[in-house]
Amino acid sequence: MTDIEPGWKNYEDFAHGIGTNRLPALDLTGTSLHVTADDATGPSLVLDFLDATTVRWSRDGAAAATDPYDAVAVGEHAVFVDLPLTSREREALTIIHSTRTRRALVVEHAIAAEAVAGVPQVGQQFWPASTGDGAEPGAPVPAPTRELIGRRFLQRYSPSHLYEHVYLSSERYAWQCLEGVQRGHGDVDLSSTYKFDDDLYVFCFREFRIPVASLFLYDMRALTSTGRFLGLTGAGAAEHTRSGANIITLASVTYPDVQPV
Repeated sequence: MTDIEPGWKNYEDFAHGIGTNRLPALDLTGTSLHVTADDATGPSLVLDFLDATTVRWSRDGAAAATDPYDAVAVGEHAVFVDLPLTSREREALTIIHSTRTRRALVVEHAIAAEAVAGVPQVGQQFWPASTGDGAEPGAPVPAPTRELIGRRFLQRYSPSHLYEHVYLSSERYAWQCLEGVQRGHGDVDLSSTYKFDDDLYVFCFREFRIPVASLFLYDMRALTSTGRFLGLTGAGAAEHTRSGANIITLASVTYPDVQPV
């Protein structure tokens, strides 16, 4: 892959060090997680955590696979579990679940075989779900939200990574790099936002200019962001990157008349 415009960076150029401010990893050794999508067309997952970095998992009763995992405790009861899959090329699986409500959100990430003009090459699918043995989960149910529209944050990933986010609508956000190798670059990309629980939001974006997509769990009480990237390097190799940031709030606006999509 070549630069789209002079000076535009590839995925691997900006990803190095972008997990510096990430919260500490959580060791799930010896535990299991059963996740069932609320929609019957969604996945049913069983995960057995073998040690601090390895999980054996299966989907919809199929043969189990063994992959690396990364987990982070967020807030008082949320757990961010991410599988940068090695058993499935160019795919990843993220499960965010609550130990209090037993609600979950499953996000599947996949890099398409070919790029299509005007369509992000890395796609994401979202499945609200529940965990456990089938007992009735609590509230709230993770669902798309408009609550971030009009808000403006800085994301400090490391001493050399500082980005500004402006949440324009339920489908788009704008970003610009203020410090780092992408300094001066910015764009408007496709995004999805789910409210997971009070002060907890799942924010995802899919870029147009380069093949990369990301997911973040925002804790707006602690002002932290925990996430991951999946993309293609300039050489065309799939790469997973852990990320995390400290959130700095800048401003919030409301639209008095016509509301954005």
